[in-house]
Amino acid sequence: MTRLLAWLAGTLLLLVLAVGGLFLLALDSQPLVERSETISQKAVNQARWLFHTNDPRRLLNGEARRTSVPAALIDELINAVASRSLHGRGALLLGEETAEIRLTRRVPWLPIERYLNFRAILREGPGEPKIDAASIGQLPIPPGLLEFLLASAIQGSGYGPEWTLARQAVRELIFDPKHQRVIVAYVWAPALLDRARSIAFKPDDLVRIRSAQASLAALFDHHAAGRRIALIDILRPLLDIDGADQYENRRAALLVLGVFLAEKNIASLIPEAKTWPQLRPVAPTLAGRIDSAQHFIVSATLAAWAGEPVADAIGVYKELADAQHGSGFSFADLAADRAGTRFGEMLSRKDSRLDALLKRPLTDADIIPTINDLPEYLHAAEFQRQFGDTRSAAYRQLTAEIERRLDAMALYKPE
Repeated sequence: MTRLLAWLAGTLLLLVLAVGGLFLLALDSQPLVERSETISQKAVNQARWLFHTNDPRRLLNGEARRTSVPAALIDELINAVASRSLHGRGALLLGEETAEIRLTRRVPWLPIERYLNFRAILREGPGEPKIDAASIGQLPIPPGLLEFLLASAIQGSGYGPEWTLARQAVRELIFDPKHQRVIVAYVWAPALLDRARSIAFKPDDLVRIRSAQASLAALFDHHAAGRRIALIDILRPLLDIDGADQYENRRAALLVLGVFLAEKNIASLIPEAKTWPQLRPVAPTLAGRIDSAQHFIVSATLAAWAGEPVADAIGVYKELADAQHGSGFSFADLAADRAGTRFGEMLSRKDSRLDALLKRPLTDADIIPTINDLPEYLHAAEFQRQFGDTRSAAYRQLTAEIERRLDAMALYKPE
């Protein structure tokens, strides 16, 4: 018996040492990917162009298409997903006939800095790319095992049908490092759009969004069409919601208001919304301005549904586009964007300060700083003369002043 116990103890010790050794091999002292979570305005522009040239509403069932996707856009998308879902960082590197995906996450519970660095090399070819090699730290992962684990994880998350449709649609991938692009050949299937909607909006989400649409329609019905209404008189009754589903209901309400202020029809996102109560065309204002209300709520909606970096990038992109073709770059609008982004992020974090704010009468000064002294109507030539570009010291100084004003507000004061 003593010899048996000694053998069992020795075997257990060897197993522990083996697992510990594998764990040490999987950890690195340096991160493989070091970058910020920020999404660039260029990526937003590329995404808009990609959607415009591959608008699913204009594609025919079975239509074969070939499109070029900038590698930088995929790189920023991977980083955004890694940042938001894994609390890490990600990157894409193109090589000859290959693409390498890199992911880094710091191990939080160790006394010293250690990182899980994952890399997978994909090889181009007909259909979906195949995993050529993979590793975590110095520990190699058999490609077949990784593909099995990925497929199992996707099936387990409930996205198996969507994954199968996407794999069937993609006919070829070509990695082009010279022009830093990925060429995708695909055959369009309308079911892909329906599946994308089902991922974005679960049945419970649709119930909440419809309820929020009805509540907002009832609020607007008290006012004549075209009448200006203070945004704060809409936000408080719309978002002051109690109950177990408070967060989800607030997000739904913000989405409905955001789509309305973006001057879009919610039926373009949710086809069945054509039969929902329609919103009277009123004009919400913030700081006495219609455009400030639009910038604030649209940015808050993006932050609550897509994340702060997306909201920031789209806000700056819109102002740069206005400098070229619209009313001109406006730092006042940019301040409204940043205030809205912080508001949406607070909602996502379920910040108790937002709960307290919605329990009392609101003023504009509760949610947006002073903006009437910020430069506006700067067309491209004037913006370049005063600020150069968004990397200049003059531009950074003014955006830092906007952040300082936000930090000074009770609602947004850093904790």
